[in-house]
Parts: sequence; C-alpha cells; structure tokens
Amino acid sequence: MTKVRVRFAPSPTGPLHIGGVRTALYNYLFAKKHNGNLILRIEDTDQSRYVDGAEEYIVNSLQWCGIKFDEGPINGGDFGPYKQSQRKDIYKKYAEFLVDNDKAYYAFDTKEELEEMRVRMKKAGVASPQYNSITRESMHNSISLSEDEVQKRIQENQKYVIRLKIPRNEEVKINDLVRGWVVVNTNNIDDKVIFKSDGMPTYHLANVVDDYLMKITHVIRGEEWLPSAPLHVLLYKYLGWESKQPKFAHLPLILKPDGNGKLSKRDGDRLGFPVFPLNWTNPETKEISLGYKEGGYFPEAFINMLAFLGWNPGTPQELFSLNELCKTFSLERVGRSGAKFDFDKTKWYNQQYLRSKTKTELAEILQVLLKENNINADINYVASVCEQLKERATFVKDMWDEGKYFFQQPRLYDEKTIRKKWKDNTHVILNELRLEISKIEKFTSEEIENVFKQFLERNKIKMGVLLPAFRLSLTGLGMGPSLFNIAELIGKKETLSRIDIAIKKIKK
Repeated sequence: MTKVRVRFAPSPTGPLHIGGVRTALYNYLFAKKHNGNLILRIEDTDQSRYVDGAEEYIVNSLQWCGIKFDEGPINGGDFGPYKQSQRKDIYKKYAEFLVDNDKAYYAFDTKEELEEMRVRMKKAGVASPQYNSITRESMHNSISLSEDEVQKRIQENQKYVIRLKIPRNEEVKINDLVRGWVVVNTNNIDDKVIFKSDGMPTYHLANVVDDYLMKITHVIRGEEWLPSAPLHVLLYKYLGWESKQPKFAHLPLILKPDGNGKLSKRDGDRLGFPVFPLNWTNPETKEISLGYKEGGYFPEAFINMLAFLGWNPGTPQELFSLNELCKTFSLERVGRSGAKFDFDKTKWYNQQYLRSKTKTELAEILQVLLKENNINADINYVASVCEQLKERATFVKDMWDEGKYFFQQPRLYDEKTIRKKWKDNTHVILNELRLEISKIEKFTSEEIENVFKQFLERNKIKMGVLLPAFRLSLTGLGMGPSLFNIAELIGKKETLSRIDIAIKKIKK
C-alpha cells in the first residue's frame, strides 16, 4: 500500500490566518491517522508579494500549535529543498516539455497588448475577457506567430511567459474527497501562465511538479483552490503523471460569525477577536495584530476549536487532545458548507482546558504575570490561589485581574457594595468581628467560618448584613470565591490589617 504523504504549502506573503492553521491541522491529523508523513513546503515563487518575517512567523505559529512536520525547511528530508525559490532550476524543463508536446506555448504579449485585448472583448459584449482558445489566435504567441518569428524574439531576449494550452469544450472531472464529483468544462478555464518572464514558475506549475516529485498522495487544501483544481488535473495529464495524481480534498471556508462571507482580519478587528495564532507586526505600518497565544489561549484549546470548524466526530464529545483528534479525524466527516466562527465557543474551549490543568501548571503561568507586576510570590501560595480562582476564570490573566487581592491590599473599594451594604454602624460591627477573629489560634477557613457564624448568631445579625462588608474589607470587591478560604490564604495578620484599613477608609 502506498504510504500517505501530505503537505502544507503556505506562501510567505503575510501572517498565517486561522484558516491556514486549520488546513495544516487537517493535513497533520490525516497523516497521523494513516501513519503517513506531513511535509512543510514554503511556496515563495511570487517574490513580488514576499513579506519579511512571514516565513519565520509561519514556522513559529505551527510550532506553538504543536503541529510537527516530518520533512521541511527546518528538519530537511529526502525530497528537498523545501522552499520553491531554492527549486527554481527544476521547473523550466517541465514547462519546456509542455511546449515541445504542444500542451503549452510562448506568449510575448505586453501589458498594454493584454489590456487592449480586454477592452476589445468587453466592447464586443464579453463580460469576462479571457486569454483562451479563441483569443490566443489574435495575440502574439508561438501559436499565432511563425516558428522563425518566435525564435527571433527569443534570441532578441524579448520577455515572454509560458501559457498552458487549454483545449476547447472538454470536461475535466475530479472526485473530491469532501465534495464528491466536480465537473468543469474547459471553456470556463483560461490559458493560465505557468512560467513567468522572471524565470519563476507560477503557483500552478510549481505546485503540481513539487507534489509529483515529493510523492504527495493527498492534497488537502482550502476551498479557494477548488477553481484551480481542473487546471492541475490537466497538468498531471499533460505531463504524463495521471497515475500519480494525488487525491484532492477541498475544505470548507471559515465564515464570519454571522455566516455572511469568509472570515478576515477586518472582522477580527471589528468584533474584537484574533484571527492569527501569534501576534503579528506589520513590517510596513508597524501595526500589531493580536494573536491567540498572546491573548491567553492554550494551544490545545485553539487546536480543539479549529478542528471543529468544518469537521465533527459524529459523537457528543467536544474536548479532544491532539492524540485523540489524530485517532478520530476523517475526511468523510468534513462538511461541504462553510463553518461559522463562534468566538464565545472559542473562549469556552479555553475555559475547559484551564479547568483541566493542575493548580501547579496554572501557578507557573500566573507567576510570569505576577513578576511582570513586580510581585514575587511563593509557587505553593500561587498554586493555592489558582485552585480558588480556576473555576471562575477563562484565561490565566483573569486570575490576576480578578484576584489581585490575594497578592496586595485593595486600593479601591466597590462603590455599589458600599452604597448598598455599608451602613452607619457597619464599622462598629466589623471591629467587633475583628476582635473575635483575632482570637483564632488555628487560622483555617473552617474555623474562621465557625467564628463568623457564631458571631452572627450571638448578635442576631443576618449573613447579608455583615458578609459583604467583610468581603469588601479583604478584597475590595462585592463578590468572589469563598471569603473564608481567602482569609485563610492571606493569613491572620493580613486579614486583621485589611479590616483595620477598611474601617478607616470606607465612609458611607
């Protein structure tokens, strides 16, 4: 049986969108499910659109996601180089082979001549002018020109491209693993440029040649490449590689939250969520786009969320480790229709993964935030704090934002709680409670709670009268986790000190 070989082939023309990460993920899951190999190939043939830092960004993003490649620019392999710009000497002979076999031709047309053709065709009532089997006869190429004229132009170093000679009125059939049979008439395909005047192949030729030479068995890519698939099928046929043609699977689009169109960076900016895995700094404008990593997301949550954008396991299970996804994933359960992006669901995934982590794992992450805020705390204490806050948090940073009182005295007190719960005699009652608390020898949450309840019972005070004021004193907030656990964690001395400060500071 042929070994499964799939590839993820991004272009370094900008940051890696979450749609690209999902494509890489599905390729990874498919490869691992079938004990195959995953290849990373950088498709940088379009040097005019190359963006500095984009290639490094792609590699770093995939590493953060935990998507590992068996071959690629970093770890090498038997089918390299894995950058198309380093393979440019490979492609010319295949383009020339197609010319020699009457499947492609030289085209010498200038930009001005191409524009004149478009204008002429539009005047003739053609809505979408194409360079095709009809218009090629009136243009300057090796079909319309004599052989002598063609050779003369080449010897004079006139610029030319090589175009694929698309036949007229033929059906190209593709059995797509996601969409089923796709049939396209060649009258809807123009004579695409496959080799540019700068000596570089276009995506179409390089893509097919590289997939063949790297023995790719399955091409799993985004829906936006579906219109190009018939062209690629023709290239395999014309190059004599039909028996080696990979199987195609075109993945559904990731849609805007309202389902109206493809998700873009603009949507993320407008609605306040990331569309990139890592922070991206535009090299020209220096504008920073927030990434999921810097936004506080766990890579496991990010990957789990992406897996469900277009695929479902057919069971109620929603939380999957990467290993579980590898075992469960199948292209048969990838949908044809676009998948709406749900940012609230994305946050839910992160919350679930946060809750699944140990208090020590969370403490190690939280300590980084604490140090950034000039707070040095014992790891065991931080772990105990995390245990109190993890059920209420979506991100680790929430534990700092909502739990500062564990590490420093309140600087402000919630005004709403003061208005509703701090009465004229509250400071007197609170001071009496302080006296009782000061007598506690074993300062545990259980003992603090017992003393507090006995104090209420003895003085015939309702819980709702004193508890908010006690909480306000310790945390500055009107709500939060168990107050008695908080008191135990910050300790007796700190608890008494905070009550004293609150009595002095809070005025009705």
